[in-house]
Amino acid sequence: MREQLVSTPDDVQPQAEKPTDEWVTGDEPMTGPQQSYLSTLAQEAGEEVKQDLTKAQASEEIDRLQNETGRGA
Repeated sequence: MREQLVSTPDDVQPQAEKPTDEWVTGDEPMTGPQQSYLSTLAQEAGEEVKQDLTKAQASEEIDRLQNETGRGA
């Protein structure tokens, strides 16, 4: 059985991400991948990262450090 691809109009904008303060699981500890990527970004930025961040806090730090290091492009 072949899967059909559905095209979308070019003018359709993707939905904005939900704000981290509205995440259902935002207060859970950050994930392993978040911690790993955050450590990489922090090292590039010459900063240290707290290890007890929540998922939401880690996401916000990742966004900030991506912008600071130029990886957010």
